[in-house]
Amino acid sequence: MIIRAPDCRSPTNAPLAEHGFVLAFCLPLLATLAILSLASLMSAILEVRMSANHEYRERAYQSAEYAVEEALASTDLSTALTLSAPKVVPAVGDRTSMPGSLIDGYAYRLYFLAAVDPGETALMGISGLQAFHFVVEATGYSARGARDLHVQGFYVLRPVGWTSGTFCPDPIGVCDEVPSAVPRRTFWLQPDSE
Repeated sequence: MIIRAPDCRSPTNAPLAEHGFVLAFCLPLLATLAILSLASLMSAILEVRMSANHEYRERAYQSAEYAVEEALASTDLSTALTLSAPKVVPAVGDRTSMPGSLIDGYAYRLYFLAAVDPGETALMGISGLQAFHFVVEATGYSARGARDLHVQGFYVLRPVGWTSGTFCPDPIGVCDEVPSAVPRRTFWLQPDSE
């Protein structure tokens, strides 16, 4: 009688040709799942960056608007402010920090554009006053290089022949009753806007 020893090459009853099939099937599947997971992660990171960039662009826009408001509130308007010699804020440095913000800032240039013929203001029912037109080029800044430029035109009504100084020199404030003593916006440009 011949006794055979058990076959050590095959721990299971599966034929030798099927060994490794599961490994050959699972490795590409795991690689595909890893690539899909990585693509989803990269997409999520990109969306977060895009959202942050949008926020910083909006903050730069708001900073530029703030600069325009600061220029409109300027009390030192003058016909001596020209395109070649404008009022520049800040006088030193490239920007002024926004109140309450460490990353947002603004800068602007303010200059005199033209004076309207006194006869035209008389047609509007305003005698003795002339419209003086100014331009503000305001730039807002934020993080990641976000920058926004606004150009705002406005005019103020002043006595005919005015060159600088406050509108109402009398201390009583009678001139405060004149409706157009404050700046009036005339045009607005935002370069590269849609």
